[in-house]
Amino acid sequence: MPESRTLPAWADDLRRRYLRGEASIFVLHGNVYDAVLTQGAVMPLTEFLGNVLLKNTKETIAVYNVATGVRFLERSKDVSSIDDIVLSAEKPRALGAIERMLIGSTRTAVILEYAEAIAPAGDANFQSENDRSAVVTLHRWSFLPEIERGDNVVLLIAENLTELAPKLISNPKVAVVEVPMPDHDTRRSAALLADPRLTEKEADRYAEVTAGLKAIQIISILSPPPDSESEAAEREEFIARLLGGSDATERAKKLAALTSGLGRDEIAKLLAPGAQPIEERPDDRAERARAEVDLLIARRKREILERECFGLIEFVEPDHGFEVVGGMQAIKEDLSLIASNIKSGHIARVPMGVLFTGPMGTGKTFVAEAFAKECGLTTIKLKNFRSKWVGATEGNLEKVLSVIKAIGQVVVIIDEGDRAFGNSDGEGDGGTSSRVIARIKEFMSDTTNRGRILFLVMTNRPDKLDVDLKRAGRLDRKIPFLYSQSADEVENVVRAVVRKNGVVTDVDFLSIRGAFSTKLIGYSNADVEAVVLMANDDAARDEATNVSADRFLRAAADYFPSRDTELLEYMELLAVFEASSRRLLPAKYASMTPEQLDTRLRQFRAIIGTRR
Repeated sequence: MPESRTLPAWADDLRRRYLRGEASIFVLHGNVYDAVLTQGAVMPLTEFLGNVLLKNTKETIAVYNVATGVRFLERSKDVSSIDDIVLSAEKPRALGAIERMLIGSTRTAVILEYAEAIAPAGDANFQSENDRSAVVTLHRWSFLPEIERGDNVVLLIAENLTELAPKLISNPKVAVVEVPMPDHDTRRSAALLADPRLTEKEADRYAEVTAGLKAIQIISILSPPPDSESEAAEREEFIARLLGGSDATERAKKLAALTSGLGRDEIAKLLAPGAQPIEERPDDRAERARAEVDLLIARRKREILERECFGLIEFVEPDHGFEVVGGMQAIKEDLSLIASNIKSGHIARVPMGVLFTGPMGTGKTFVAEAFAKECGLTTIKLKNFRSKWVGATEGNLEKVLSVIKAIGQVVVIIDEGDRAFGNSDGEGDGGTSSRVIARIKEFMSDTTNRGRILFLVMTNRPDKLDVDLKRAGRLDRKIPFLYSQSADEVENVVRAVVRKNGVVTDVDFLSIRGAFSTKLIGYSNADVEAVVLMANDDAARDEATNVSADRFLRAAADYFPSRDTELLEYMELLAVFEASSRRLLPAKYASMTPEQLDTRLRQFRAIIGTRR
């Protein structure tokens, strides 16, 4: 095998483990369908394995997958029954022919592509005979002394380990090697390979903004367009600036096609004879081109990652910050400090995760999105990754976590965390919930993610979350969201709602506190917004442009919220019980001891039962 300095880190790991005699069968998983960058060249994984990693040490290199059968990258003259191997299209015959080749030859490598289709995961009772036979065959190979004695090796390629038969993964004679997403240096090399004209500074910058993309995607995005396409874009932009006006862009597209082949002076004389010549500095042109590439990267990155995760994640682009969040001063100060530490790189001061807990309608999601905008990180929302199919839930989770780790500098919002994570007893789901929670807990407690990956979990039932998930080191900060406890808090919310929805009014809400704000104490933020919008709708019916105090008072008196008072108070108590700081609690709860809270919770739990 080649020297380690010429190999990617994962390939060097495989090389070292093979030379130590750790195993003769290896499973490569993860980013296996990306291009491998080596020695200034770009090649698919199979080609890299055959033409770089194995080329100088193996005399025979065979590649097999269930669709195309067996093909040879290298072939020794000593290999017999070539026709039997190449013509064996059916899986049992092909694996049998490959086994005879492995036993009867030396210095042979076999690459099994799409290994999950050869030896798929699943209950053996529901698998076909061919699948069961393939699992046993590959498992048996790991114990054949002839393979190890002949300096032979078998490489299985599978994107997702959960799709491969567990019997193989758990085999101590089978070594597992992860092919990771491109790191910063690899992304930088891909950027320079795509466009050698980039400066060192530009290459470093693109290495940062393309985090989460495969090398082959980076090359595709950053490769310069054909000269003809670039010239057309510049001509279109020149014409748009020459014409001016609101419809210039649309007209410029048509005129750019009609003026192909003309110089700028000719175009200016034709379209605007009396116009002053447009001088454009090279720096301006470069800056505009850079902005266009940035926009393209952001759009393509979002499209690619959402498509690769099959709807398991959603990119969030918040359009509001803390300026439109009413009240919650202590909460906003805490979250602003976290955002400031993230921006300044003080990762030791950034929590591993934050738990938002409280009754529905208290603004958890709204504040979470505002926080995402304040800290300026890529924000994704984890959608439902659970599936009814065996092994699919774990596979979905691994795909999501690999994308999250590759993106880095990301806020992960998980709404209704109790439903997303389930519980750890695993009853009725074959242990899926317990495996999912165990994997999430492992990922969330990885301290290398501090300051890079921030989990923001929201729930109104924290009692249904796994206890170990809520400990410090996973969800360090627990912030309670409660209904407004005073007229002053209600008025802060009302003013924010008025700004957010563009309600026109000159009412001083302090002047109607007794009949308006006081009446709304204990209402959710969503209920308060509903009252304000009712008053606004009332004004619209009478074609009034300004919402008067009388309309607000009538709306407050008329509004009838749908409330399960006991359940809401129970959720509020749960939020108080989980809070990590008494400073965030209202006066009526701050003075209660944990024992008193626990007693109240037990009383409500007996009343609430299974209601949610």
